[in-house]
Formats: sequence, structure tokens, C-alpha cells
Amino acid sequence: MTARPRPAPRARASLSRSSWPPRPIIRRAAGLRTMESALERNGLGPVAGVDEAGRGACAGPLTVAACILGSRAHTALADLDDSKKLTERRREELFPRIQKLALAWSVVFVDAAEVDRIGVHVANIEGMRRAVAGLGLTPGYVLTDGFRVPGLPVPSLPVIGGDATAACIAAASVLAKVSRDRLMVQMDTDIPGYGFAVHKGYSTRAHSTAMTALGPSREHRMSYANVAAAAAGRSRSEVDALGRMDCADDGAP
Repeated sequence: MTARPRPAPRARASLSRSSWPPRPIIRRAAGLRTMESALERNGLGPVAGVDEAGRGACAGPLTVAACILGSRAHTALADLDDSKKLTERRREELFPRIQKLALAWSVVFVDAAEVDRIGVHVANIEGMRRAVAGLGLTPGYVLTDGFRVPGLPVPSLPVIGGDATAACIAAASVLAKVSRDRLMVQMDTDIPGYGFAVHKGYSTRAHSTAMTALGPSREHRMSYANVAAAAAGRSRSEVDALGRMDCADDGAP
């Protein structure tokens, strides 16, 4: 009688530093749903995406949004993408749809004074924490656009180019962008002369000309070199040289 071979012992699951937070196996899914689908399959949902708008602006708030779309794919959001790749009209169309179809969403504003006080990167991280905390539903996992956000209450993963990779981050990018743009249009009424409704606080040449002529407003970020130069009465060419001048005068990112 031949003895049956014994089955190989099962490997014991171990949890190490390298295995936390969980990294699920990612299989291709439709559209921008791949990462969220993988997390949901592994019991790590609901998944929240977080993104910001206004980081590169020299006036106005830094705006951060968090959004949980849930596991169901909605045809009304089929063309969701990075907000910078969408036209203003398309963003405005998607904005109420995201608000209606999302399981939860949150938008927070970090004003210019706080950006000056703690720095734009720290303000961005703090804004992301606040946006996640403001969700009416506790996520099981958070996907952030581009960099790690410490201090979140659940596992998280930074995703390079996340607003063009994960639907929940893309939705958050639209919420942040539209909310900030609307605020800057209102700011143009409250503080006329700077053209906030057009360039949304980014360092365009038209904005630089206005800062040079009028001086910075109460909504400018004084810690930014071009704003400080305008406050010091420097010439427009000097202010231009210190600002990010890759934005067109008739529209900003």
C-alpha cells in the first residue's frame, strides 16, 4: 500500500510594516474604477478620494474636497476625468451630478492667511484631513492625489496623477475646482480691480499688472515672492519674474 503524500502546510499570514496599509491586487476595470474596485473587492471600502485646487494660485483660498462615490458605476459620471482636462462647462455639468450621486462629499477652504502662516504644503495636508473628517460617512480607505497624507484615521494611499486614475479623486478634483472658481468669481465682486473672476488668483500677467498698480489685497498670499514684491512696490517685470507665469490671462488651471 502506497502512502499518500502529505499536503504542504499552509503558510501563516503575517502582518509586517511592509504589508500595512493593505495593498490589494489590482485588476483592470472599466474607466477610472480600477483602484476603487480592487479595494472594494478586498473589503476596504467605501473608498474616498481627495484632491485640491488653488495650490499654485497667489490669491484666494486653497480648496480641498473629499468624495466617496461607492461601488456602483453611474453612467452620468462616465466622462469624469481630471478637472484640468475638462472644460469649465463640463465641470459645471458634472458638479451637481457628483453631489447627487456620491455617497458622501465634503469641501473645505483654507484661507490665504492660514496658507501664509503654515505654508502651502502643510495647509494642503491639513485641508485633506479636514475634508475627510467632514464626510458624513466614514471611509474604509482613502486615495490621495500625489502625496502621502499622515494623520488620517483610516489606511490611505498616495496615487501619482490620481485625478486621472481614480474616479473618486477625479470627482473630488471637480468639486474642489468648481467650488473655488465660484468663490473667486464672488471675490471679484467684493474686491474689484484684480480680475479674480478671470484668472482665479493665479499669477497671470494681467494679475501681475493689477497687483503692481493696486498693491496686494487682503486675499493675497503675502508669503509668495511675487506678492511680497508687489507689496514692496517693485516693478511689474520684477513681480512677473517671481511669479508662476505659465497661466493664460483668459483662464487658469
